[in-house]
Amino acid sequence: MATLFELSQAVRTRRCEIGLTQAALAKLSGLSRQTINQVEQGTVKDLSLNRAERLAAVLGLGVYVQQPHAKAPVKPGTGMSALARAARTASVSYRSTLAPSRLQKVLEEGTMQLDQAPHLHALLDDAPVSLLASVVEEIHEASGVDRKAVWSNLRNLARQVKSMREIWQ
Repeated sequence: MATLFELSQAVRTRRCEIGLTQAALAKLSGLSRQTINQVEQGTVKDLSLNRAERLAAVLGLGVYVQQPHAKAPVKPGTGMSALARAARTASVSYRSTLAPSRLQKVLEEGTMQLDQAPHLHALLDDAPVSLLASVVEEIHEASGVDRKAVWSNLRNLARQVKSMREIWQ
C-alpha cells in the first residue's frame, strides 16, 4: 500500500507541475483518464508493472525495486549535472554551444534570445522527460524557483519554438 501511495503522490505532483490534465496524461501514457484518476486517488484496483512504468516514464519518473536496507540506486552517467547534460543535448547539432548557466537563466526566466531558439527546440523536442525533470529539480534546488514555474516556462518556450512534442500540447 505504501508503494501505491508514493506512486499516486508522485504522479499527481509531477502532472500538476508539468501542467498536464488527467486526460492529456491518459493520452500520452495510453491509459484511460479514469485509470489516471484512480492512480492519483490511490484507489486503482489493478495496475500492472508495465502500465505503471509507462505512466511514470511519460512524467520522467521511474519505478524501481530497492534491495532491503540498500541505498537508493545511483544513476550511471558522466558525473555531469542535469543542466550540463541538457545544455550538451541542446547543443549537439550546432556549432555554437548553449552554456549550462545560460540555459538555467533561460529556464528560470522563460525568455530566450533568437539565436537560442534552435538549441531550445532540440532540447524540448528530443531530451528525455526524465532529464527535463532533473533540470527542473536542479534549478529548484539551486535557485529556489518553484518547480511549476519552471515547467510553465518550458511549456511557453516549447510554444515559442513550435515544438510538436505531445507533452507540450
